[in-house]
Amino acid sequence: MIFIFIIFSVFILYNINKMTNSLCLQKEIPEERQPKVFRTINILVTILLISSFVEILYT
Repeated sequence: MIFIFIIFSVFILYNINKMTNSLCLQKEIPEERQPKVFRTINILVTILLISSFVEILYT
């Protein structure tokens, strides 16, 4: 179960990062702000994935 969820999480994070990169290019976000955007989105998605894992684990 954990192995499947980890693979799923990596796939989700990869796709979210691709979409974030497209957003940065489309909205012409300056290069110096892009790491902050990526960091914020990655932290929020990671929190979401961890909370969903905990919910699946305890139900």
